[in-house]
Amino acid sequence: MAERAGIEALAVHFTAGVAAGTLLLRLPADPSVLSTGLLLVLASLVILVLKTERGGLLFPAFALLGAICAFAEAFPGVDSTTFLERWTSAWADRLRAFIDGIPFPSEGTAPLLKALLTGDRSGLSPDTVRAFRESGGAHLLALSGLHIGILYLLLSRLLWPLGNSPHARRFRYALIVLAAGLFTLMTGASPSIVRAFLFIFLGETARIACRPRDPLRVLSTALLIQLVITPSAITSTGFQLSYLAMAGIFLLFPVLEGWYPKGPRIDPIRKIWEAAALSISCQVFTGPLAWFRFHSFPTYFLLTNLVALPFTTLLMGSAVATLALRGIHCCPGFLLLATDWLCRTLVWILEVISSM
Repeated sequence: MAERAGIEALAVHFTAGVAAGTLLLRLPADPSVLSTGLLLVLASLVILVLKTERGGLLFPAFALLGAICAFAEAFPGVDSTTFLERWTSAWADRLRAFIDGIPFPSEGTAPLLKALLTGDRSGLSPDTVRAFRESGGAHLLALSGLHIGILYLLLSRLLWPLGNSPHARRFRYALIVLAAGLFTLMTGASPSIVRAFLFIFLGETARIACRPRDPLRVLSTALLIQLVITPSAITSTGFQLSYLAMAGIFLLFPVLEGWYPKGPRIDPIRKIWEAAALSISCQVFTGPLAWFRFHSFPTYFLLTNLVALPFTTLLMGSAVATLALRGIHCCPGFLLLATDWLCRTLVWILEVISSM
């Protein structure tokens, strides 16, 4: 318990320091101002080390380190475009071109698949974008941790038949982490995608090391790592909504789920309640920020998530199978039709909800 409280407190203090440093950077971005601010933060850290007793040093030191990271990132640096980033960007372009080349019956299918799998929404019609937004399903369209989570679930299920031997576990771990990392880079490594990748990496690492996977420790560790690497991510709405949604799932969802006790048999009503409780938990934590940022609240968010989210999961599974089989030239026609139908049905559902 002490260890968990420690990593949570470290993450909170470091995040507070990053936020404070970011607020200071909102001042005129003159180099002298940045230099003075960084020197003041460093001086404060030195004084803290000299004057504070060892027992009370760690947490405030992490707050100051967070501020230092925020200041350090503001200074001009070298070009961060690496060979790996250029390589994955080229593969993302190839994937988009490959999707465009698949002969789906409906012209709106390929653009929707590109949005779901690569984040490219340029081909979507204004009516489709409006249907997603007004129905409260914008999170389904915007490439986020939800999409990499669905792909992670599909890949885990496909690899489970390998067994649970040490060699199978290591192979499954390497393949899942590599696939998630490449997907993160290919889609531009947005803050919410990076958050999801860190969750997958930390969870799978704990699994391979036979360590308990405490959700709050995973959240705190991922938050700490991401802000150390990219302090400016704290200003991203996607970053904020992503972590708030996960906090709702970890903190509120277990409470709401417990209102409907588990029985000895499979209960479809309870499955519906679990899905509703998950959606409510996310919305309670993200709703205030969404209202503050966008001045809107999705009235039918619960209906949208209960109906459209299962379709999105099926669609992504069907789409991945279609692309994989199409790549080896053995994709059956019924799979193309099924993927096309799922795309059209998903859009139709959201259009109906948005018109209510």
